[in-house]
Amino acid sequence: LIPIVQTKSEKKPAVNGSYVAQINPADKGCLLEKYSSKYSDCEFGLLANLYASEGQPGKVIEVKANGRTGELNFVSCLRQILEKHYGEKPVGMGGTFVIQKGKAKIHIMPPEFSACPLNTDEDVNNWLKFFEMKAPLICQPVIVSRDPGFDLRVEHTHCFSHHGEGGHYHQDTSPDSVQYLGYFLPAELLFRIDRPLETHLVGRD
Repeated sequence: LIPIVQTKSEKKPAVNGSYVAQINPADKGCLLEKYSSKYSDCEFGLLANLYASEGQPGKVIEVKANGRTGELNFVSCLRQILEKHYGEKPVGMGGTFVIQKGKAKIHIMPPEFSACPLNTDEDVNNWLKFFEMKAPLICQPVIVSRDPGFDLRVEHTHCFSHHGEGGHYHQDTSPDSVQYLGYFLPAELLFRIDRPLETHLVGRD
């Protein structure tokens, strides 16, 4: 799920512009669909990192990057910069970035949950379906510089496109030619909803 929702107000109903990336049963490739083409609600289950804003004009943080010189992906670089600068103080940030040129490693979940427990990152990666997808990809990251003890996933990014590709962003696969352009805004509040009683660190990327 790539959630893009304008919530309802006194004057307007909710508008769900979300996308869903699934495995295409016909060719086992990516099937990217508008959520509203199948459903009329704004509900979801399981896990999500969501960034909410009032959508008002104002100052934002613009980040441009051409090429990748290290091992970390774009989002991890941003998060580590925040962590290095702010130290023990947790800082959250969300927004949108576009992979303007290049290709990226993206995963999509299989249509059925695993029949056996996924106890390691290797188990998870063997179950997920990975693809190399081409730019432009529109990405929706949520970043927290450090976990203040809420059992958070400190970074999570899903992406969509207008050429039928999308999913969970891992890393660009064309470090020499990749181009990123992003706009971000720091968060004011952090809400942790339905924190699980038991936790683990499997599949946290």
